[in-house]
Amino acid sequence: MASFVQKGLKNILQKNPRDVIFLSAIRTPITRAKKGGLRDAYDHEMLAAVLKATLAKFPNLDPAKIDDICIGTVLSELGGSKAGRMAANHVGIPTTTSFSTTNRACASGLSAVTYIANSIAVGQIEVGIAGGMESMSRNYGSRAIPTQLWKVLKDSPVKDARDCIMPMGLTSENVAERYGISRADQDAFAAESQRRAAKAQASGFFDEEIVPVTTRWIADPEVPEKEDEITVMKDDGIRSNTTAEKLSAMKPAFKPDGTSTAGNSSQVSDGAAAALMMRRSTAERLGLSSSIIGKWAGTQVAGCAPDEMGVGPALAIPKLLDYTGITTSNVGIWEINEAFASQALYCIRKLGLEDAMVNPNGGAIALGHPLGATSGRMLSTLLHEMERKTQTLGVLSKCIGTGMGMASLIVRE
Repeated sequence: MASFVQKGLKNILQKNPRDVIFLSAIRTPITRAKKGGLRDAYDHEMLAAVLKATLAKFPNLDPAKIDDICIGTVLSELGGSKAGRMAANHVGIPTTTSFSTTNRACASGLSAVTYIANSIAVGQIEVGIAGGMESMSRNYGSRAIPTQLWKVLKDSPVKDARDCIMPMGLTSENVAERYGISRADQDAFAAESQRRAAKAQASGFFDEEIVPVTTRWIADPEVPEKEDEITVMKDDGIRSNTTAEKLSAMKPAFKPDGTSTAGNSSQVSDGAAAALMMRRSTAERLGLSSSIIGKWAGTQVAGCAPDEMGVGPALAIPKLLDYTGITTSNVGIWEINEAFASQALYCIRKLGLEDAMVNPNGGAIALGHPLGATSGRMLSTLLHEMERKTQTLGVLSKCIGTGMGMASLIVRE
């Protein structure tokens, strides 16, 4: 175990000059791909919005103090590195600040957070920004699953190798079949995600974490030169009138006799997110200690069979708890990505978690899943909800395509 990770509840709760802390965690609205308010926005355009808003939150922070930026993205052209770097420079972050993107499929944003956290923890940098961006409107499709592959892999005698390109919907069906997750339970879970998200939105719970985005709107794709300007201010995938009964009438989406549908699976979405991170001693030196909202306390990754990739959190979370020396009873809020109701339910049951403590404001089934940006959305939602409910510890976890799980421990300041 790396020496900079504090192990045990008592040590984790102590404030240490070397702590990796969060000063902000914000996001754009999450909107429906091809249909929602951000459908005509570029991924790096959304990134520019959250980077600009991050700088605006801290007008006394010299942008030159930001040592590095890491952004998770999955489908962007050239990995989003060139356009992302352009966006950072465009909003006023100087060329002395380095920039990179990372791709760990659905956990790309959490990988970015962990990369910046580790860089701060070992003294490589003092200040960084981690986040994610994804325009599934523009990039989803053939970029999601590679079509040009080494023939040896396509015909590999190793099943796990071939299964790495299995469509995610089929992995969901495998989890449901293997672990007895019924269609009725999946629909009930999805309806509850929608109910919670609708209630949270109506209560204004997302307002503080969302940065409005002013962008173009092309009403008629056949006339792309005719643009309107709109400002997108809220998530638009939430369906407040959803019920389990309505969901039960939907047809299976991935196999004729399956149980996963468009209604009990995550939505294809657009969005971006960013978190400002630094060492605690640096925040104190810069006069920003009063703005600290939480700290990163460790991350773990675990592998699993590619054909049931959704079980990943059930493996990564126990590994994280052992790594940090805490138990499930110490954690007040869990954010576990709802890639599919089947895998989310499996993980909750396998870990023995209380339903009410998992995704209390809904998850990706209701809010959407813009791949590289989802972790940042979850981090923002988690930190704000921990503050509202005065919970000390929270865990953020993702399942990951090709068969992995990732989990991070977050402490409220």
